[in-house]
Amino acid sequence: MSPVLRRVIYAVLFEAIGLIISTLGRLAFSDQDAKTAGGAALGSMIIALLFNYAFNAGFEAWERRQTVKGRSFRRRIAHGALFEGGLLILMVPFLAWWMDVTLWQALAYDAGLLVFFAVYTFGFTWAFDRVFGLPASAL
Repeated sequence: MSPVLRRVIYAVLFEAIGLIISTLGRLAFSDQDAKTAGGAALGSMIIALLFNYAFNAGFEAWERRQTVKGRSFRRRIAHGALFEGGLLILMVPFLAWWMDVTLWQALAYDAGLLVFFAVYTFGFTWAFDRVFGLPASAL
């Protein structure tokens, strides 16, 4: 599978599952109505989808230059932590604006999702690699 197709499939599957889970989570853990929660989830998904594609392209470019190949536990932890940290920087201002809350409230709100998505990113990437194989950059 080409690197571009792999990244597109990865990002779309990751974000579609994430959209469902985050909409349900926002409804369950906030006082937002379905329109606000769904809009926040959809906006978050679009931001995350674009960031996901760009981040993984950059990560794979870095990975190709490494002398040690494969995706160790440590490399997977780094991948997930860097991805989630970058996404947090993008997501908090969006959520504050969309949900009409302060940046601190948006940060606190996003913290629960951050913990979930950190575990989800690790598990999803591992499962995706098992189903589709490692990208050429990791071989």
